[in-house]
Amino acid sequence: MSNANLLINRQRDHLTDLDAAIGDADHGVNLARGFARAHTVIAQGLHLSGTPASILSSTGRLFMSEIGGAAGPLYGSALFATGSALPDTNEVNPAEFAVALQAGLDRIQVLGAATPGDKTMVDAYTPAVAAFRRTAATGFVPATQAAASAAEAGMRATIPLQAAKGRASYLGLRSIGHQDPGATSTALIFRALAETFQTLEHPCCPTCFGLRPAQPIHRR
Repeated sequence: MSNANLLINRQRDHLTDLDAAIGDADHGVNLARGFARAHTVIAQGLHLSGTPASILSSTGRLFMSEIGGAAGPLYGSALFATGSALPDTNEVNPAEFAVALQAGLDRIQVLGAATPGDKTMVDAYTPAVAAFRRTAATGFVPATQAAASAAEAGMRATIPLQAAKGRASYLGLRSIGHQDPGATSTALIFRALAETFQTLEHPCCPTCFGLRPAQPIHRR
């Protein structure tokens, strides 16, 4: 969560600019506020039992209450679904996390009724989850790196698309040529997750979602 909070805050204005072109111009501000609040809550250990499942679920509920616009319900529901799909234990392995990531994506698609190609966060989320699932057997470090790279490729691929969902869809052909802000923030979140695992030699602590893989994490 610490890395995600930093990345979202650094890119707040960029996310807002992207949203100003095809949306409500509030994506960066809303996300920065929500991530800052979640970071504070997790760092202080408020109302959290400390397992990955409880932290993700609690953060999801927090996002739904703290983040405005469409981002709050979508990201909040995804985090809640991800946490709910995990075993409520202190240790989580990559295979279990892959299943949980898919549950989060499924929830987003139910809520937003979006599919890949609609120019939404799903265009980054879908390839990220697929990449993590393909590489989960190699461990958290390479799997999260693969997911982040896939999310970034999906993000860039939204530029030539015409939006089919959300406020951007009202622009029709004018939405073409703009990078989707939701796909961009999704790519930032997956990059933050990858950076967290890349820099840790030991199992994660609650400040980075409490993810504690069954096997020790090593830099690669």
